[in-house]
Amino acid sequence: MNLANKLTLIRIVLVPIFLIFIATKQIPYGSAIATFIFVLASITDKLDGYIARSRNQITNFGKFMDPLADKLLVTAALISLVELHIVPAWAAVVIIAREFAVSGLRSIAAAQGKVIAASWWGKIKTVIQIIAIILMLLKVNIHDIRYVKQLVASNYYFKEFFNIVPYVMLMVAVAITLVSGYDYFKKNKDAVAIDK
Repeated sequence: MNLANKLTLIRIVLVPIFLIFIATKQIPYGSAIATFIFVLASITDKLDGYIARSRNQITNFGKFMDPLADKLLVTAALISLVELHIVPAWAAVVIIAREFAVSGLRSIAAAQGKVIAASWWGKIKTVIQIIAIILMLLKVNIHDIRYVKQLVASNYYFKEFFNIVPYVMLMVAVAITLVSGYDYFKKNKDAVAIDK
């Protein structure tokens, strides 16, 4: 197994660790640690793709597991944030439903001997989703860490930033998620043609 694929597997392993820290209120600075883990896992996403391309180590395993690892990370974060009342449930449902739909499309294509690699729209979608989730996680930190909460509360611009920007980014993520989903199905409509 090459380095890029190992990094993908590390990202998958980081998902349950992230969940432990974000969900367990008894852990001191748990939300801050969870945010760090999420950022670290997100970096491995960019790193494994770069390594695979630069070393010419792109494999079918990587094409399949890389987007799956992204979906696991994003889904785990969104569900956690819904439970914490930071992300609206409808937004999480739209994003996760798109992930299920594209995963289903990939499974159908795989059964036909085709591998659907991540598109540019899919990559942009992932980046925007990660940015939105990091901003939402920072909102959790504001609530959980007293010193950060005091700092934001005492600064009008910080306060307005975290009241507005994370939700704007989430709406952008929802929109691009829908566009990227449409793009996948448009480009691979032969795989799910009813009259085949």
